[in-house]
Amino acid sequence: MTWEQDTMERGALEALQLKRLKDLVKRVYENVPFYQKALDERGFKSSDVTSLDDLRKLPITNKDTLRQNYPFGMFATPMSEVAEIHVSSGTTGNPTVVGYTRNDIDVWSEVMARTIACAGGTRDDFVQNAYG
Repeated sequence: MTWEQDTMERGALEALQLKRLKDLVKRVYENVPFYQKALDERGFKSSDVTSLDDLRKLPITNKDTLRQNYPFGMFATPMSEVAEIHVSSGTTGNPTVVGYTRNDIDVWSEVMARTIACAGGTRDDFVQNAYG
């Protein structure tokens, strides 16, 4: 299996990554109050993203951020587009909630296929995902 990003020249890959970063920052600024507030406090606008180094200027999202915005405050997509939700047990505080669109699930499937292929896995192998 070969994926387009695996064979891109470095400059083309970085251009794709920068475009995706710009699109992401714009989307979360417009749709997630946490990011709008955090970026406004930094005086950082989505149009300020000009290089991949600008990642350093963006707010960090951690488990506490997810808990403080429980349950759906971090979603950048309308609930009508959410196809699947995963929730932690919440044993140490508010549960963390993650929503996935159909596209997210498709992307995750491809990421896992690439990861397994990189490790030498083939369609003849089995993977067991066992939780503790």
